Amino acid sequence: MYKQDFVYKVSASTDSGSQKIFYIIVFASVLMAMLFGLFAVTANPIIISLAIALLAGTILLARPAWIVWMTLLLGLLVVGTLPLHFDFIASKAAWGVSLLGFFLMFIAFLGSATSPNRLKDTPVFIWVALGFLVYALLNSLIQWHSAGEFLGGFKRYFQMWGLLFALCWLTFDEKNIHRWRVFFLIAALLQLPFALYELIVFVPQLRSTWGMAAVDVVAGTFGANMDGGGASGEMAIFLIIMLAFLLTRRMEKLLSAAHLMLLIPFLLTPLLLGETKSVVIMLPLMFFILYRHEMFVRFHYWLMGFVVVIFLSVATGFYYLSLSDRSIDKQLEATIDYNLKERGYGEVYLNRTTVITFWFKQQGAHDPVSLMFGNGLGSSNVAGHIAKRYTGSGIGLTAASTLLWEMGLFGFGLFIAILVFAWRCALRLQRESTVPLVRADACAIQAALALFAFLLFYRVSLLELTSIQVVFAALLGYLAWLHRRHSFTLVDDGS
Repeated sequence: MYKQDFVYKVSASTDSGSQKIFYIIVFASVLMAMLFGLFAVTANPIIISLAIALLAGTILLARPAWIVWMTLLLGLLVVGTLPLHFDFIASKAAWGVSLLGFFLMFIAFLGSATSPNRLKDTPVFIWVALGFLVYALLNSLIQWHSAGEFLGGFKRYFQMWGLLFALCWLTFDEKNIHRWRVFFLIAALLQLPFALYELIVFVPQLRSTWGMAAVDVVAGTFGANMDGGGASGEMAIFLIIMLAFLLTRRMEKLLSAAHLMLLIPFLLTPLLLGETKSVVIMLPLMFFILYRHEMFVRFHYWLMGFVVVIFLSVATGFYYLSLSDRSIDKQLEATIDYNLKERGYGEVYLNRTTVITFWFKQQGAHDPVSLMFGNGLGSSNVAGHIAKRYTGSGIGLTAASTLLWEMGLFGFGLFIAILVFAWRCALRLQRESTVPLVRADACAIQAALALFAFLLFYRVSLLELTSIQVVFAALLGYLAWLHRRHSFTLVDDGS
């Protein structure tokens, strides 16, 4: 009798628990239906895209690899192409991709908090990156100005940093990493057809309005708009980084000379379709980083190669200059003026050089907080309170000036420290690893870090543009993955 009563009570309890779960599910479903119904009737693309990203991210919480795939695909191949074709939803769709990036960050932090073992062998530059994120948050909250300024600045800075932490702290096997490496190569090869299409279709449409500047719209999948301008420099950096990976694979005899010669035209041709004069700096910089050791071992081979790269860079530069109706001398003079002298860049009266010197001139004992800690996230953006103080100056022209105004010398130093410690990590991998693939990729990542350092003083995109931020975060995250795998191998071998 007692046994029957016990079975009855357990059954009743189980049925009661099932009913509670059922009611919770029904209640949650009704709430979600009402919530998304409200989102839909607003007809606001921003709210709808955020809702979709929220739903997709929630469903994929248990599948972080899928979120990585969506972030890579949308961030590198879709978001940048929308402004030319569907400008009315471009900025709104970017918010959805950003939300996926923050989902990745949440999953990475949650996973590391619940499984502290995942933090083992975390490279120093990841801790510095986390320190920079925390510093940016606390510093901006202490110097609070407005919610819009803070949230906008935080979104722009860290929208893709979820990739960085996820690749370091989540468990992704070699198969996933290999597929993502292949994806990046495919993305690089796709820049050529997209750039050709932009050159043939959009440049003639814009030439009557923008003149020779219309060629800036040739930016592959990295972003351009019909109002003029595009991320051609960021596309160039991505292609040169991928070229570095191919060259280092060849150095380690992982790629045949025939395959290298077959792939190189796909990477270099898009550089000739636009007008990115910075290529004359970036190509030699990449070459010097990759082959700097050869300078001391086989100097004559290094010198011949360096001369070829310099000749290629100079020829590319003169090709860009020949596209204009103005004489080459006047173009060279104008280029020097708006990059190194006093002439303003575009519609602002500061340029890439004076934007730094202007910041130094505005600092002093009257405001030591601004000097050391800046003025908070978003303050130097066009709508920021500091930018409004210097209307028309363009104080946020580059990432370096933006960091100085918003994060101060301390925050700028932290960001530089990320690159420095990442360089040391890659250099150590190159020297210690016995795996040719690891040595090759570690060397290529060093070249990428040098190009990112150049980009800090060239454009503001490293703190704003989704496509190049995907490349930045993914490469640093991949470096962290390589480092942890190498450390695990050393322990496993008893070294």
